[in-house]
Amino acid sequence: MEPYRFGDIAAFVSAVKTGSFTAAASSLGLTRSAIGKSIVRLETQLGVRLLNRTTRKLSLTDEGAIVYDRWRQILDELEDVDATMALRRSHPTGTLKLMSPPSFGQRHILPIIHAYLKQWPELQTELWFTDRTVDLVEEGLDIAVRIGAPRDDSQILTRTVAWQQFVVCASPAYLARRGTPQTPADLADHDTMVYLSGDRPRVWHLQTPSGPYVYEGPGLMNTDSSEAMRQSALAGFGLAYLANYLVGDDLRAGTLVEVLHAFRPPPDPIRLVYPSRRHLPPRTRAFIDLLVQQWEAGAPWERGPAVQG
Repeated sequence: MEPYRFGDIAAFVSAVKTGSFTAAASSLGLTRSAIGKSIVRLETQLGVRLLNRTTRKLSLTDEGAIVYDRWRQILDELEDVDATMALRRSHPTGTLKLMSPPSFGQRHILPIIHAYLKQWPELQTELWFTDRTVDLVEEGLDIAVRIGAPRDDSQILTRTVAWQQFVVCASPAYLARRGTPQTPADLADHDTMVYLSGDRPRVWHLQTPSGPYVYEGPGLMNTDSSEAMRQSALAGFGLAYLANYLVGDDLRAGTLVEVLHAFRPPPDPIRLVYPSRRHLPPRTRAFIDLLVQQWEAGAPWERGPAVQG
């Protein structure tokens, strides 16, 4: 039997990963026709159909799913060999593909990326700022920033690099006009701003001696933008429930004042998540090491005391 061509296997795996011949061709620097011919050759050699093709999408046959899992594993192992050789050269190569929540990423991950590209000018980056949670392996991502408790997933590794603390805060002008709430129950007498996730409001979780306290609004302003809530709080429109990575500078400057400090909820871990390969690609290791180094003295939003009401 004629041996399989490595290029044909790579074309098949890429077509499945990307969902189309066109995307696979772009990824591998080939033509769409070349991708199609590679897959036809594999199907001819195996004597089975590997893909169901329609004008809109590709889907694996049962036989295709079996060989895809095996061939993807082989390509991952070859990538591990490449990563090992790169590690021996101690020189990152390629494109770092990273995903992060929008506000957090643009405020605190983008400066790390800027420093990363200055240190390694021959590298490239692809950045996605989104709240979506995706499968890193299927999407071909090197690393993602996630906030909250980790999920049970044997395909990924996770490293906590900082903590998110939600705080209730307002401008000094608002507190001078309306007074400072002393207990969570006082929130009912104040103007508040509530974050919308989809079409549902995100409730405020607070902790009291008698147990958790949940504030559900209604808010004076409801929005799907944390940045808009911050700006509105600074302008004196009411109390906001925001993460300290958004308002840390404002709290230190006194332009926002934290209230109900004694009723803070527990903090959430901020984690770097990456595929659990045996050899971490040098480009990923270089990013992790740089972030840890820059945050060694504490995350940027945690440095220095904040003003409390």
